[in-house]
Amino acid sequence: MQLIQQNPDLSAYLAADDVIDHHHPLVRGVAARLARDVADSYAYARAAYEFVRDTVPHSADSGDPRVTWRASDVLEKGTGICHAKAHALAALLRAEDIPTALCYQRLTHDAGTGWCVHGLVAVRLRGAWHRQDCRGNKPGVDAQFSLDGERLAWIPDPAAGEADYPALHDAPHPALLDVLRGAPDRPYLWEHLPDALPA
Repeated sequence: MQLIQQNPDLSAYLAADDVIDHHHPLVRGVAARLARDVADSYAYARAAYEFVRDTVPHSADSGDPRVTWRASDVLEKGTGICHAKAHALAALLRAEDIPTALCYQRLTHDAGTGWCVHGLVAVRLRGAWHRQDCRGNKPGVDAQFSLDGERLAWIPDPAAGEADYPALHDAPHPALLDVLRGAPDRPYLWEHLPDALPA
């Protein structure tokens, strides 16, 4: 699939805002700790990916009802759905000057009823964009950091109404962010997240 960089200005994919708040001391501290033990940008990106994938449980897997959306809150509270975890990973990567985009898939809902929009990131390394899925592994899901062919949690099945969205966003999609910000708990969030992104 051809990924489409929505903003031609690459610096937009390094920016901090109130969601990807890599200026926050907690984010900077985690980034500095991860950066101490690695030799280059590739090794740092992999370490940051594995940190978010493995040490921040996906709230649906853990049963945590709390909703997080700001990167620093995801790291502080140690929980989040795929979108929140993608925000945290984007912040850690941007903190070390690695351009990072947010991107999305439309997948069949875990419950088998309808669809959901799944969040992941793309990193700009070795002159190209590479999608990574840090939602967290579980039986049947084995996502890995890779620049040599995607190792994502899921491959969409067009026959089932699933899809990859090719756009690389420099900020979270408003249709998703609005629901994340307004959700009092994860059950409410599950009921109100969009099942597709607006055209």
